[in-house]
Amino acid sequence: MNHIYKFFLLFNLIVLQANTQESIQAKIIDSISQNPIPFATISTTKNAGVISNSNGNFLIYINKKEHKKDSLFIRCLGYETKRYLIKNFADSLVTLSPKSIELNEVLVSNKNYTAEEVIIKTKEHLQDNYDYSFTKSRLFFRASYFANVLKNEVKIKKTTIPEFNQQFIDSLLVAMPKDSDDYTEILADIYGKSGNRDEQKLDIIKASHLYDKSKEVSFKSYEEKFNTIIKKRVKRDSYFKIKSGWFGTKQEIDSSLFENGNQKKVEESEAIIAQKKKQEAKRKKNFLKYRKSSISQLQHNSFIFKDSYLNFLEKPNKYDYKIEDYSFLNNNFVYIISFTPKRKEDFKGTIYINTDDFAIVRLDYENVKTLKKFNLLGLSFNQNLKKGTLIYSKNNTNKYALKYADVEESTRFGFKRPIAIIEKNKHTKGRRKQNELSSDVHFIITNRHKNELVIFDNESISEIDYKNFAEKPKVKPVYLAKYDPEFWKGYNVIEPNQAIKEFKSIEKK
Repeated sequence: MNHIYKFFLLFNLIVLQANTQESIQAKIIDSISQNPIPFATISTTKNAGVISNSNGNFLIYINKKEHKKDSLFIRCLGYETKRYLIKNFADSLVTLSPKSIELNEVLVSNKNYTAEEVIIKTKEHLQDNYDYSFTKSRLFFRASYFANVLKNEVKIKKTTIPEFNQQFIDSLLVAMPKDSDDYTEILADIYGKSGNRDEQKLDIIKASHLYDKSKEVSFKSYEEKFNTIIKKRVKRDSYFKIKSGWFGTKQEIDSSLFENGNQKKVEESEAIIAQKKKQEAKRKKNFLKYRKSSISQLQHNSFIFKDSYLNFLEKPNKYDYKIEDYSFLNNNFVYIISFTPKRKEDFKGTIYINTDDFAIVRLDYENVKTLKKFNLLGLSFNQNLKKGTLIYSKNNTNKYALKYADVEESTRFGFKRPIAIIEKNKHTKGRRKQNELSSDVHFIITNRHKNELVIFDNESISEIDYKNFAEKPKVKPVYLAKYDPEFWKGYNVIEPNQAIKEFKSIEKK
C-alpha cells in the first residue's frame, strides 16, 4: 500500500510540474522585407526573457500560474514593440513593423552633436552607464566549432622500408576525417564582475557536448602498426633525422619498442606516457574552468574595457565616424553611427547610442583586413574573419549590463614541404645511414568557430556573496550523438539553428 501511495505521489508531482509551464515558439520577420529578425528580445518583464536566433526563431517557457494574465513583449532595435496577452498568443509567425521617426524628434533629440562629439560623450559616460560591480547572472552559452580539411596529400618519393609505402600512407589519409562540427552548450549562473577573469565563479546547471565520435582520429591501431614495423626494420640504438628543406631535427628511438630493451629506459618511457595521460585527463576534468574562461573572454571583448581590441572609444583619432541614421530601441531614441579605420586599425562597425545618456546599446563589428598572416618556407596561417555583436540593456540597478554577445572567427592553416626521415645508427659498422623515407607533404585546413552568450537576468550581489559561493569543478557535459529537443525542455536557451537540429553522428558498424 505504501508503494502505491508513493507511486501516486510521484505521478502527481510529475503532472503538476508539467502543468506549471507552457512554451511559446515562433519566428519573427520584418513586415516589409519578410526577412528574419535576429536578436529580438522576447520577454514577460522588462529585464527577463530570451533572444531570437540568427534565423529569427525563439522558444520561451512561461510559468502558467504566475503569468496567466501577463503579456508577452517582443522588442527589437528600429521596430515597433509588439505586445500580446500570453493566453491569446497562438502565432507561429510574428511580424514587426519598422518604427517611423518624426523629423521633430530628430531635431529635439540630436542637439546638433557631430558624430565625433557623440563618441567623446559616450566615452565620458562609460563608468556611469555600465555595471562593473558584483552580480549574479543566469546565462546560456553555446560554442560551435567547424573544421574542414581542404587538402591532404603525401607523395612518397623514396622508401627503404617496404611497409612504409604509398598504399599504407594513403590508407592513413583516407581514414582521417575531412570535416567535423562540434557544439557545446551550457546553462549556468555566473557570479562576479562581468569580464573580469580573476573575479568570476561559474555554477553550471546543465551542459551538453554534441559531436560525432566516429570522426575522432583513433591512433591506437596505427600506433600498433608503426611499432611492429619499427621493431622489424629499425635497430635498437638508432635515431631518426627528420629533415624538411633546410631544417633538421634529431629524435632518439624509444627502446621500449623492443622486447629486450633496457629496463630502466622502458620504465622512463612508461612514466612519460603515464604523465601525458594524466595531463589529458586533467584537461578533460577542467571543463568548468575552460568554459568559464571562454565566457569571460567573450564578455571582456567589449568596448567597456580599455584593453579590448574594440578600441574605437579609447583611440577615437584612429577612426572616421558618421551619423548614418536614427532609430528606436525600447522607446529610446538612438544614434546610428558608423566607424571605419583611418589607417591600420582592424575593425569597422555600427554603433547604436542612446541620445539621452550616451550609452551604447548595441554594436555590430567585423574586420576590414586579414588579422594575422604568416607564410614562410611552406608554412602558412591566415586569420581572415572576426566579427560579432554586443547588446546591452538596463538591469535592476538602472545600469547597463551585457544582454547578448557573439563572436565568429575563421582561420586557415597550410603546410607544403618536403619531409625526409632518415634512420642512423652510430653503433653499426660501415655506413651509419640505415633507412630513409622521403616525401612531399601538402595539407590545408580551415577552422571556424562561433561563441554565443545570452544573459537572461542580472542580480546585484555583495562581494561577500561572491566569496562565499563555492564552485563545483568536477562537472562534466552530457555527450549527445545527435540533437535532442528534449534535453533543454523547460529551460530558456538560444533556439538552435538548422545545422544543430539536423546534426546526427554516423555510427560505426
